[in-house]
Amino acid sequence: MVSDLSKSQLVGVLYGGDSPERAGSLASGKTAADALVSEGFNTLLIDTAEPQAIESIQRIDVALIALHGPGGEDGKIQGLLEMLGVPYTGSGVLASAVGMHKPTFKRLISSHGLDTPKWITLDPSLTSDEMSKVVESHVGWPVFIKPSAGGGSLGAGIGRSPSDFAHMLADLNRQDYLEYLVEEYVPGRPCSVGVIETSGRPEALPVHDVETDREFYDYAAKHDPSKRIENCPSILPKDVTEKLQEEAVRVHMLTGAHGVSRVDFIVDDNGRSVILEINTVPGLSDMGNLATMAKAAGMPYPALVTAVLKTAFTRSGHGW
Repeated sequence: MVSDLSKSQLVGVLYGGDSPERAGSLASGKTAADALVSEGFNTLLIDTAEPQAIESIQRIDVALIALHGPGGEDGKIQGLLEMLGVPYTGSGVLASAVGMHKPTFKRLISSHGLDTPKWITLDPSLTSDEMSKVVESHVGWPVFIKPSAGGGSLGAGIGRSPSDFAHMLADLNRQDYLEYLVEEYVPGRPCSVGVIETSGRPEALPVHDVETDREFYDYAAKHDPSKRIENCPSILPKDVTEKLQEEAVRVHMLTGAHGVSRVDFIVDDNGRSVILEINTVPGLSDMGNLATMAKAAGMPYPALVTAVLKTAFTRSGHGW
């Protein structure tokens, strides 16, 4: 295993895969690879859904992970890279798994006094009526439903009543996800804070917030600029943004994340801020939230991708 980064090494950008978030991963991987090439790195794009992916991975000196969703963010690809002895970017196996599985993540942060919406997981053995009664007694209407291990707002939506909920359950049965989370719906402004380790410790990037007329910050709003207004740095009051930055760094450390992460929040009209999730492999496209926050901090896109690549060599010990 190599122990430091040099431009003579072969960098494998792992992207694509076969998760529901494949399209976003393809965009992240392609733009990240282009940025590395512009910086003089010898780069190989590797679609992990292809049959020869493992053989390609065995050829590289270091992996930049640009995968999204199951298989890419949940510790699986990280475990494979550990076994093959290939240095890789971002968090290790355990932190990736904890960050990906939202119920586990929410238990962790709530046990440390951080605010996250009330939640339960759906018990598939219950009927629709039984689930509705459990949701009403433990969370109350309206609720937000999303996969327990997923992202990009895929498979997510708002249930405002038992009838809404029943219709959503019917739709969920046709999805690819194995488990769903039902949480308290908190209306407000979606905010994100990137955390990056460039000098041996995690530091928060400027807060990114979004205004949208959509019912929530859904897949359409995330992929169609005409459906959102982005503010970075955020237009929220300074005391609010400072709190978000402090909590993002704390969440990064509590999760055991390494190198880079993105923590997502909702801030309501009363100033309450709730933590939704951590992304241990945040999107790396040049138009994504992380790139936008880095740019606001004075870090051009190629410098951001290079900084992320360097995190492959700053993890101590095994990638747990």
